Amino acid sequence: MTDHKVSLSYATSLLDSSIEKKNLDLVIKDMELVFSVLQREKELLVVMKSPVIKLKTKSSILSKIFKTKVSEDTFNFLLFVVEKKREDLLLNIAKKFLELKDEYLGILNIEVSAPYDFSEDQKLQIKKKFESAFNKIIKLNYILDKGLIGGFVAKVTDTMYDASVKHQLELLRKQFLHGNVSLN
Repeated sequence: MTDHKVSLSYATSLLDSSIEKKNLDLVIKDMELVFSVLQREKELLVVMKSPVIKLKTKSSILSKIFKTKVSEDTFNFLLFVVEKKREDLLLNIAKKFLELKDEYLGILNIEVSAPYDFSEDQKLQIKKKFESAFNKIIKLNYILDKGLIGGFVAKVTDTMYDASVKHQLELLRKQFLHGNVSLN
């Protein structure tokens, strides 16, 4: 089984279990912490991926880091992942869990790149447009991209919505080159 399928399987199992036990909110907070720690602490990730370090040592390290910071269910899940020798996938499992959680809750994460900061009113307008288009709760992540001239580019899962001036100019250039432009 590929790493992606294994990560998805473990993340789905944790999500289903937390829904069944009615502690989803708690597990979400826990997994956000696990994800941020694993993403930030590269040395920990190296340890988890090392075939040389014993499972007992890895469990001990996770215990020192997370035992008092996460719920018992989440901590037991982390130990279970190590026991099954899948600790090298912990970061991927946490990431996949957070993605599945958003899907379950009807949340869509959108990355918006622009050459400037939007005003609060502009952010609200963009959010409302995407909420009406997708009929989901929208979480926007804004990224400053000085390479754009104006407008913005939004990334929704695997789809790009390019409302940048640069893109519009490129479309206009192509129309001129192919003679498809009518000037009034």
